[in-house]
Amino acid sequence: MVPAADAAQSVRFATFNASLNRATQGELLADLSTSGDPQAAEVAEVVQRLRPDVLLLNEFDYVEGGAAVGAFRANYLARSQGGADPIDYPYAYTAPVNTGVPSGMDLDNDGTTGDPGDAYGFGAFPGQYGMVVLSKYPIGDARTFQGFRWADMPGARLPDDPATPQHADWYSPEELESLRLSSKSHWDLPIDVGGRTVHFLTSHPTPPSFDGPEDRNGLRNQDEIRFWTDYVTPGRADYIYDDTGAFGGLAPGARFVIAGDQNSDPVDGDSNGARQILRAPRVIDPLPGSAGAVEASTTQGGVNADQRGNPFFDTGDFNDEAPGNLRVDYVLPSAPLIPLRAGVFWPASNDELARLNDASDHHLVWIDLLA
Repeated sequence: MVPAADAAQSVRFATFNASLNRATQGELLADLSTSGDPQAAEVAEVVQRLRPDVLLLNEFDYVEGGAAVGAFRANYLARSQGGADPIDYPYAYTAPVNTGVPSGMDLDNDGTTGDPGDAYGFGAFPGQYGMVVLSKYPIGDARTFQGFRWADMPGARLPDDPATPQHADWYSPEELESLRLSSKSHWDLPIDVGGRTVHFLTSHPTPPSFDGPEDRNGLRNQDEIRFWTDYVTPGRADYIYDDTGAFGGLAPGARFVIAGDQNSDPVDGDSNGARQILRAPRVIDPLPGSAGAVEASTTQGGVNADQRGNPFFDTGDFNDEAPGNLRVDYVLPSAPLIPLRAGVFWPASNDELARLNDASDHHLVWIDLLA
């Protein structure tokens, strides 16, 4: 069992790619409008068992007005799942994301426009694979970076068309005029924890795959991760502007927690861009892990047997031929926040809660902090 956070001394931050995305627009809201969706019930039980104080959910389809969030809270989190105690989050934040938003351009260079690969972020409809933050603490005014252009990042890793290797020209100058960096969005949410502000820096970079030799998704993944690295590093964020037009990054010394499915393992897989945030100033890696991940790596075999990383730290249970299980989900606090303990909710097969491992192909990552 996972120990509960000591409410008198600590606050629990968590991230969970819950795979609450659906194939068509409106489908998730329909599923959550009743209490009978098995997957949503398992996701809710994981949350009820871990009881985070501040939680990021990745891959939660965005519905304007937050209707899907409200339905999930009322029909799942507020009701006992599997015998776990209900949980209430009085504060929530969600906003539009770039997935499925039509660009009107042929961004994947397949000769057509209007398919999911031509959206500003891969998606079949606007809001697919969105994000939600739930909190027991007040959430201040959000700073969002949905519209930040990839080309405005100094030294951007723009992809090259292999047919013309002289310069980075996979995207035309006209496409670069509007192409956004975030495949979903980047959010800076000030959380008021007992009178002290902790900036919850949330995102979900694109998977570094599903492309060709130009590596457009792999390069974008690295720059989406780099965004937070620059944002929290004094002297490196002057170029960053938010959706209101305000420039600059986080104030020096500000407390923050970087969270989300970064789709990047620091050692294995197709992108090691996570190393950037792990090495950023004041970032603390609490090294969460689980016995279940070790067991899965051993029993599933395949490429897992040849990976260099310690499977104890894996958070994603992926195809065992490629890329194998990886550490892709992170909750990274900054000094002077003090980590007390951290973990990955991946129960081993002899644990009764192992039945929840199928809720998603990702596992919830949590950390208790003295804030």
